This record gives sequence, C-alpha cells and structure tokens, in this order.
Amino acid sequence: MSKKLPKVSPLALQHWDKKLDQIAEDTRGAPINVHQLMANNPSLLKAWWNFRNHAVEGGTLGKRAGELVILRVAVHMQAWYEWGSHVDRALACGLTIDEINHVLSYSTAEGWGATDAVLLRAVDDLIAHHCLTEQIQTQLAQHFSTEQVMDIIAIHGMYVILACMIKSWGLTLDQQVQERIAEQASESDFIAAAALFKATIDNIN
Repeated sequence: MSKKLPKVSPLALQHWDKKLDQIAEDTRGAPINVHQLMANNPSLLKAWWNFRNHAVEGGTLGKRAGELVILRVAVHMQAWYEWGSHVDRALACGLTIDEINHVLSYSTAEGWGATDAVLLRAVDDLIAHHCLTEQIQTQLAQHFSTEQVMDIIAIHGMYVILACMIKSWGLTLDQQVQERIAEQASESDFIAAAALFKATIDNIN
C-alpha cells in the first residue's frame, strides 16, 4: 500500500517552535494563515522571514509596484488566497480597485502607463519563459534599475512558491481579510477571471 502525504494545515500559534518567537512577536501574536501553514517547517519559516519582509515592502520597487507584481503572479497561479490577501494590501498602499481589477486582463495595451505595463509584462515573461527575454529586458531598462529588476524576479519567485503551498493544501483566506475586501472581490469572480486570463494565454500560444 502506497504512503500518502498527510494534509498540511495551519499550525496554531501555541504549537509553534520556540525558534519562531521573534516572528510571533513581529505578527503581534496574530500570524495569518499562510504563516501558520509555514510554521509546520520552523526552519523554513525562520529563514524565509527576512525575504518576506523585503518582498511585502516591494523591495527597491516600492509597495505599489511590488503589489502589482504579486497580483499578477496570483492571477497566473490562479491562487485566490494570494489574490484576496493582496487586494487588501494593494488597496492599503494606494492602488484603486479599478487598477487591481485591470490586472486580471492579460492585455496591457490600454489602461496602464508605460512603467506599469512593462512591469506586468515582465511578470508574464517570467511565468512563460522562466527568465526575462532580451526584448523585455530592453523595455525594463527604460524604467527600472538593475536592483529593481532583480526585485521583480525575486518577488515574483517568492509568490510563486507561496501559491504552490497555498494551492497544494487548500489554504482558506483569513476571515478578517475576507471581511475587509467583501465589497471589492469574491472568490467566484476571481476564479472565473483567472480562468479567462489563462484561456487568453493558451489561445495566443
């Protein structure tokens, strides 16, 4: 009889390893579900934490551009938890709900300034090719520094990792986040939009 991997669920704070005390303190004793999920591997969560802090601040890109990267990854990965969490964060850092919803459209030909458009296309390039093609690098050079381009790659990668964990174990969006974004986003609408996004890419290819 083959062995089946057990389902991994968020680990309540009272069961966290002591090596995570600083992270518990950083989250004011209320870690969100994805942090509780990762707490099942204390060494991983501890090692990942500084990277996470860099990424959620947008690194050298700043919060607004960082959130656009994360939202675009969430659409590609069809990860509702990631999308819902970062609708919340994106609104808090100044993106409008119209801008957020426009990330759900694959085309960047309309509705975006040149900087935002190439940023979104860079994420598309990374997902499709696992690198930045020469054409996109040329376009990025008109708007971003080398450090910023490295942050685009890194932030995209971190949220691909998280989306894989989230989707593998069916992580539920945190209740307080769900309540904050209830009027702006729903899981069913996102799933439909993300499926259309993927179909658009498939038709192009």
